[in-house]
Amino acid sequence: MDDRQQQQTKRKKIVEALILAAPEPITAQKLAQIVPHLKPAAAKALVAELKKEYDEQDRAFEVWEVAGGYQIRTRPEYAGYLRQLQVERPLRLSRAALETLAVVAYKQPVTRAEIEHVRGVDVGATVRSLVDRQLIRIAGHREVPGRPMLYATTRRFLEVFGLTRLEDLPTLRDIEEFLPPPEEAPAAPGEVPGELH
Repeated sequence: MDDRQQQQTKRKKIVEALILAAPEPITAQKLAQIVPHLKPAAAKALVAELKKEYDEQDRAFEVWEVAGGYQIRTRPEYAGYLRQLQVERPLRLSRAALETLAVVAYKQPVTRAEIEHVRGVDVGATVRSLVDRQLIRIAGHREVPGRPMLYATTRRFLEVFGLTRLEDLPTLRDIEEFLPPPEEAPAAPGEVPGELH
């Protein structure tokens, strides 16, 4: 192995270590800032190589592109085993929280009054809970009398739901394709799980 190949192998190992150790998805730009003599495009290429290697080796983990960065996650087929290790309960969102989160995700930036107009109920406690869970954030104030707060989703929202960017949200047409006809719709559950990875 020549010197150039050794340097490339070393960079790939550093990129792998950074993705593995990063507390949140790490961007190609951040990788390029940390790894000597690495450009963002080359960082993306190294990540693609790692992803290919993991797939070819049929590893129990894979590289995900989420929230504008990269993260190593275990494959879904091992979720049952991994749940047995969890000390904390998985993130659970009530139907009200999911509905509120959906309104924010699709209409952001949005005020509490606008969310309540869509949902038809008071959402104060639900919005506070979503802010506390870091799924939504205060994104500023609307320039109208009273200057109400504007809410938007966070990078954590993208991470939890496995999205690279907001444009990856399903369209309403996509959602309608998955819904059963009204007469076959099951009773609404009390809570809907949304597990963290």
